[in-house]
Amino acid sequence: MLDLQDLDLQLDQVAHKRKSLPEHQVLAELAAEKSVVDRDLVSADTLVSDLQREQKKADSDVDQVRQRKARNQQRLDSGQVTSPRDLENLQHEIGSLDRRISDLEDAELEVMERLEAAEGMQADLRSRADAFAGRQAELESTRDAATKELDEQRAAIGDKRASAAAEIPEDLITTYQRLRERNGGIGAAPLVGKRCMGCRMELAPSDLNKFKAAPPDAVLRCEECGRILVRTSESSV
Repeated sequence: MLDLQDLDLQLDQVAHKRKSLPEHQVLAELAAEKSVVDRDLVSADTLVSDLQREQKKADSDVDQVRQRKARNQQRLDSGQVTSPRDLENLQHEIGSLDRRISDLEDAELEVMERLEAAEGMQADLRSRADAFAGRQAELESTRDAATKELDEQRAAIGDKRASAAAEIPEDLITTYQRLRERNGGIGAAPLVGKRCMGCRMELAPSDLNKFKAAPPDAVLRCEECGRILVRTSESSV
């Protein structure tokens, strides 16, 4: 019974180590940080896309006005317009188009500067996201290796436990399991001297006398904690 208890404690320790691997916490923190970067990257991608469309429109607007000015300049230079009033109007329109081109080029330059800044931010965020992904893959690899090793330990201990449990009556195993659940994983404990090593309480003389009178194969229970007590060479009974 004590061998079974010891093996169960080993299994509990392996399960605790598996659950408490440091990589779990680091990966959780990394995922939280990465989610912020991913969210910001989506926003940056959207901003870059919007500014690229805005720049294309600005380029198109400038090109259209330049083409219109070029046509007017061609008419002016060809001598086709002879009316002084028409010439004046044409020259005035060319001047207005020059001012319009200047305004549009200023707006175009502003968009280009905003786009350059947005693309820089986008590149930085993408670099950070890639770094997070690389770190995540590294941690997952380390975690998986540690998990595999612990799973192998658990399987080996599980085989030993199955062999130990096969030598114990099924009803006693059931009682032991119930006591383990109720008493923090300890369902059976040795009796050392006059003390139950499960609850560390010293047994009353009447209980000790009762244990002394019990046959060797009797199942003893601690009156204080209810755990199964196992007599050993260190017991006083």
